[in-house]
Amino acid sequence: MAMQHRRHLVLLLTIFYFLGFLSFPADAAVKKYQFDVQVKNVSRLCNSKPIVTVNGMFPGPTIYIREGDRVLINVTNHAQYNMSIHWHGLKQYRNGWADGPAYITQCPIKTGNSYTYDFNVTGQRGTLWWHAHILWLRATVYGAIVIMPKERTSFPFPQPYQETNIILGEWWNSDVETIVNQGNKLGLPPQTSDAHTINGKSGPLFPCSEKHTFAMEVESGKTYLLRIVNAALNDELFFAIAGHNMTVVEIDAVYTKPFTTQAILIAPGQTTNVLVKADQSPSRYFMAARPFMDAPIPVDNKTVTAILQYKGIPNTVLPTLPSLPAPSDTNFALNYSSKLRSLNTPQYPANVPLRVDRHLFYTIGLGQNPCPSCQNGTQLTASLNNITFVMPKIGLLQAHYFNISGVFRTDFPDRPPVPFNYTGAPLTANLGTSLGTRLSKVAFNSTIELVLQDTNLLTVESHPFHLHGYNFFVVGSGIGNFDPKKDPAKFNLVDPPERNTVGVPTGGWTAIRFRADNPGVWFMHCHLELHTMWGLKMAFVVENGKSPDQSIVPPPKDLPPC
Repeated sequence: MAMQHRRHLVLLLTIFYFLGFLSFPADAAVKKYQFDVQVKNVSRLCNSKPIVTVNGMFPGPTIYIREGDRVLINVTNHAQYNMSIHWHGLKQYRNGWADGPAYITQCPIKTGNSYTYDFNVTGQRGTLWWHAHILWLRATVYGAIVIMPKERTSFPFPQPYQETNIILGEWWNSDVETIVNQGNKLGLPPQTSDAHTINGKSGPLFPCSEKHTFAMEVESGKTYLLRIVNAALNDELFFAIAGHNMTVVEIDAVYTKPFTTQAILIAPGQTTNVLVKADQSPSRYFMAARPFMDAPIPVDNKTVTAILQYKGIPNTVLPTLPSLPAPSDTNFALNYSSKLRSLNTPQYPANVPLRVDRHLFYTIGLGQNPCPSCQNGTQLTASLNNITFVMPKIGLLQAHYFNISGVFRTDFPDRPPVPFNYTGAPLTANLGTSLGTRLSKVAFNSTIELVLQDTNLLTVESHPFHLHGYNFFVVGSGIGNFDPKKDPAKFNLVDPPERNTVGVPTGGWTAIRFRADNPGVWFMHCHLELHTMWGLKMAFVVENGKSPDQSIVPPPKDLPPC
């Protein structure tokens, strides 16, 4: 009898092993990927053009990993451009060498060369994404990262029947780098995109796009997890599904208190996981996205669609469109953001810093600097605390680690040079900014509160800010000028949303807190590519702690040379 019992046990273990092998490789501790950066001809909107891709895929391959894994991604560059790839939202503890922003943590991978990004996934699970972090190449070089929870750890929400990635992007008919260079020569913004995309496809509302439509099949009564990424370059987007509610359960790979909504707002750089129940009469329903813009700034305002199709429904049935919020619906945007709360349970606590060692106040501004060769004799620019960031010629992390002088200064100011009525009437005079590669030095393990304040220099505008190397807590937000005497009393220090990218509202402010426990050089920038290019960026130099395990790890041997 015992023998028979043992045989049953061995059989069960074999089955479990085989099932595990099917879903994840047996060597689950180390995941290896090969990324070949290569140019491929792609047709969209009746046009064909060469685009830069990873492995010939657009969007690129999804990286599937598990919390606790070590990941090795060898990137070989076969394209004509220098390349670097950022693993957006991965904390890269002590390991900035794997973070990826060109000239911040590494020099780019030159044509014909390779570099292996080697990192551990520690204490993170959920949806993140990867993208090129040089020039505007992330227009086509991007993909999802799916981090499964540790073995035998379930989601803190009902287990979905299936899951699908929904990656929102932008498409230009012409070569993106050519358009950007033309705009820079004129000192003006490049033209807006020709379409938005869902998983690289723009949907049947665009010409020649019937076959370029993403569709997902669902079964009545089943619940699905959508992992939504905004990989667009310059547009915050509303997303909705006709006839179906969505339950938000995670943002930026952090679980949230679930809430139900008819639409979500997602800024470039952000991710949002939602549960959708196929509980409507079986038919075909459009999923749709279009920009949110509540400032007088031109955007690509066209609607991208994909199809949610109930099993057994023929393709001849015309889908219905969802009612998205109006493009300038500020109230929806503010109301939606206010519903985002951390789960804050014993298993997933919200460790908000309650004591602040250093208070920072950064103004976000657009500006104009002289440019004799430009169309109007001036060049549009952007700044933090009136400083337009100048990119160095070698990686800032190398300069910091090897004490190379003359590359950057550590005197980035904690507040703007002159206080003013930040969000009053538009300011159209004295729009010059100062240029420099100036960083802010931060003591290891100190707690930081940073207030990001939009200004009406030229115009107010919403700005999604991304901090590399960290998550942060969004403790407060408001419209108008931040009031240091009154506003902190309203901060949420119990269950604020924890994220890596946050929208600063148009003509308003956002306050974030984080503990500087990750030594290195960490980029912070607006995730609107246009503003990043114009200089709306800076970096923190977080000093080493006292012990080796609180210090930057040595650089890998294959780090690309400058």
